[in-house]
Amino acid sequence: MTTERIREILKEGEGLEIEFKTSTFELNKDVFESICAFLNRKGGHLLLGVKDDGTAQGIIEDCLEDINNNIVTLANNPQKLNPPFYLSTQIVDYEDKKIIYVFVPESSQVHSTNGKIFDRNEDGDFDITRQTEQVTQLYLRKQSIYSENKIYSHLGINDFKQDLFSRVRTLAKNQRADHPWQDMDNEELMRSSGLYKRDHQTGKNGYTLAAVLLFGKDEVIQSVLPHHKTDAILRIENTDRYDDRDDIRTNLIESYDRLMNFIRKHLPDKFYQEGEQRISLRDHIFREIIGNLLIHREYGNAFPAKLVIEKERVITENWNRPHDSGIIDPANFSPYPKNPVIAKFFKEIGRVDELGSGVRNTFKYCGIYTPGTNPQFIENDVFKTVIPLKPEQNNIVNTTNDWEEVRNKFGEKLGESSEKILALIYSDRYISASAMAEIINISERAVEKQIAKLKEKGILKRIGPNKGGYWKIIF
Repeated sequence: MTTERIREILKEGEGLEIEFKTSTFELNKDVFESICAFLNRKGGHLLLGVKDDGTAQGIIEDCLEDINNNIVTLANNPQKLNPPFYLSTQIVDYEDKKIIYVFVPESSQVHSTNGKIFDRNEDGDFDITRQTEQVTQLYLRKQSIYSENKIYSHLGINDFKQDLFSRVRTLAKNQRADHPWQDMDNEELMRSSGLYKRDHQTGKNGYTLAAVLLFGKDEVIQSVLPHHKTDAILRIENTDRYDDRDDIRTNLIESYDRLMNFIRKHLPDKFYQEGEQRISLRDHIFREIIGNLLIHREYGNAFPAKLVIEKERVITENWNRPHDSGIIDPANFSPYPKNPVIAKFFKEIGRVDELGSGVRNTFKYCGIYTPGTNPQFIENDVFKTVIPLKPEQNNIVNTTNDWEEVRNKFGEKLGESSEKILALIYSDRYISASAMAEIINISERAVEKQIAKLKEKGILKRIGPNKGGYWKIIF
């Protein structure tokens, strides 16, 4: 979230999708009433450290970390927020004050906090717990908007692939040793994941479309959703048809594996040293791309999802329920889950990052995997992702196309932070010090000190002014 965007939100003032809380030294008692109301209504922007009139008051620095951690922890505590919801927070420096920005997306579920259900209008949050008609309408609206919530009352536990339950428990345990799924039977796991709901129109209970997509036997999925498939295509030599293809018509867990295997089969891997660990750039990029392809799809539409590997790029397409249009700017966008129940499930088993960070990481790793390039995320009725496979030569000002050559020449002499700075500059010559600080997770001042050392050693040079210029690595 940029300072300019924060300024715009403060200027707009409190309303249906904006709420301010002072939280000077601790969370306001009613913070989760606003979070609950945002989740239940249309989502919104929550700013802590701000007065009701939009004046940035700031949060006491010694309390900042505790307040920030409490939001995330309490949002995942079913006794505080039920069902729990993962929230992403951001500490922002605004006019020499520290404030916390929380984007709260609209949820596909109805949430309560401390046993009360809140909704929202222009005047703020209001308790509708005892308003039976309003609660019922809220459930019906969620069910009609989010196709993943559609209920199939005739489905039973035997309509699901039983071996998948053991597998997801193992995946969840790999993320968290004491994951509660370990002590649940299959039906309890489904219910705790929001995959079993009540239809407030008919009064019937049943498993949802999300349950079918995640665990359903292939014949059950095709019965419920005949158009369901994901096409993986290699189109390099035979551009009129294809060189290789995988027509995938199974559950999302196994679909993910088959798509990743297709990528590994046809794209080279490049390893990158991140701290003390060597990581696979290919897997880091496409783990996110494939996760998005499967999670953020409007499954009620028959448009076939595609992953196409071409000579110079990889393209994915899926039908979308857009909340904006055009190319997504990673520095200034609000992440929005299209299928929150499926998204939360994938996060529990380690298949995706938290909302928003995955897009930013894709930009980071894509520029290293294919130097001088950026991915494109294009939101319209059809959501399209483009991952370049060929370097944009006009963006590369170094005398080599191989990052390993740069690293081998300079890396061991410089230390970890300087090496990371060089890697970021190699992938994007226009990158700012503030962007580098955010990616590397050090202060902007520390970045500037490292840059000064690189300049002093004659390794790095600034071409042009601070605004509008670019970096060049000197061999």
